[in-house]
Amino acid sequence: MIEAAESLSFCAIVKNEERVLARCLDSVRELAREMIVVDTGSTDATPRIAADYGANVIAFDFAVADFAAARNRALAHASGQWILVLDADEALDPRDAPLIRQLIARGENAGYYFHRLNFLANSKTPATDYVVRLFPNRPDYRYQGRVHETIDASILAGGGRLARSGIRIHHDFGADPETRRRRNLWYIGILNEEIAANPGDDSRLDFLAAEYHQLGLFDQAAEVAERIVAARPLDPQAHLHAGVYHLVYKGDHQRARADFMAALGLRPGYSEAQAFLHLMDEQDRAARSEPSPVPVGRFTSPAESARKPM
Repeated sequence: MIEAAESLSFCAIVKNEERVLARCLDSVRELAREMIVVDTGSTDATPRIAADYGANVIAFDFAVADFAAARNRALAHASGQWILVLDADEALDPRDAPLIRQLIARGENAGYYFHRLNFLANSKTPATDYVVRLFPNRPDYRYQGRVHETIDASILAGGGRLARSGIRIHHDFGADPETRRRRNLWYIGILNEEIAANPGDDSRLDFLAAEYHQLGLFDQAAEVAERIVAARPLDPQAHLHAGVYHLVYKGDHQRARADFMAALGLRPGYSEAQAFLHLMDEQDRAARSEPSPVPVGRFTSPAESARKPM
């Protein structure tokens, strides 16, 4: 059986994270044989804190923003058979460390989704998404994307599989609204640059729609959702999200109904598409003063789905 402490490398990229870094490193220090921290230009005590924990701290030139390149620099220095990745403002749930040991012991060629609990300021209930944070250390497993970087595609291309793990990480999403707004706008600029450089990579469109959605720019998000449908006409979720924008944010019931019907045609029994169609029927009945059925529940927004596995 492979021992996690002897086979696991922890990798992170950081910049000015002195407030939260110790919490992150405390959550993994008993699991990993080594810690590799790539610093993209800190001007505070972040590098010293990482070094105090025994991390190999590597300076990285971030003059051209490229988060995938920074993460891949960390991977290139990792010597363990497995990689564990967290951001500095995240911490592994201590109850889930045994699950990591079990997955490593299996030795499967797989990347594992962690359930991320995003704790927002002034919100009692965390928003959730899923991110691949544990995977074998292989030279062909590398991140892609200058922002919203992911390793999922390279794992699949290398013959691996992706699976949910049940492992939880706690994300202290503590940035103030104005800082988040500036970051959203910065990311939008970079995403548009990536799309212009490689129009065939439609995965960038999902993140672009999410950024517009988070800023409340729903017309722009709807336009991007339509571009996603054009790029992936056989993707039922793409049609569903376009329908949500047409119904909720544009008020275009005719296009929304067509979107939901297309989603159902591609995925028979698609419960969310069916529920939105029921909602539209309910609205039509209400307009005719007919009795309404039980209202439908809450649905995942396109922005929430950008990081969720299929």
